[in-house]
Amino acid sequence: MSLESVRAFLAEYAPELDIIELDQPTATVAEAAAAHGTHPARIAKTISLRLGEQVVLVVAAGTARLDNRKTKEVFGHKPRMLDRAEVESLTGHPVGGVCPFGLADPLPVYCDVSLRAFETVLPAAGAINSAVRLSPDRLAELTHAVWVDICQART
Repeated sequence: MSLESVRAFLAEYAPELDIIELDQPTATVAEAAAAHGTHPARIAKTISLRLGEQVVLVVAAGTARLDNRKTKEVFGHKPRMLDRAEVESLTGHPVGGVCPFGLADPLPVYCDVSLRAFETVLPAAGAINSAVRLSPDRLAELTHAVWVDICQART
C-alpha cells in the first residue's frame, strides 16, 4: 500500500521519476548504499521527529547525524524521534521505507543542507526495497520542503 501511495504521488507530480525496486532490502543506509553501489552519504534518509506538539520529517544525507542543539535553535523544541508505530501511522510507510512522498497525513518536510553536497540522492520510496533517484532541489520542490542546517556532517 505504501509503495502504491508513492507511485501515485510521483505519477501525479513527477512522472519523469522512476521508482527503483530491488530484490534485496534497502531499509538501512548501509544496505541501501551497498545495493545501489553508492556512498552511504548519498542515501537520503527521512527522520520522523516530534518537536513539541508538531511532527515533522527531516530528509538528510545518510551519514549526517541530527544535532540536537541546532535542531532546538531552529525549531524551538528539543527533537524526539517517533517510535515505529507512530512513524507508520503518520507516514503510512514502514520503517526502512519512510520517505516524504505519498504520505498518509500531510506533514511538514525539511531538507537538511547535508543533501546539497550531491548532484543526486536516493530517498526510499515507501517500501524497504525501493528508492527514487533525484536531485536534492527536486526533492525539496516536490515536498515543499524548507532547507535547514540541523545536522552534523559525517563521512
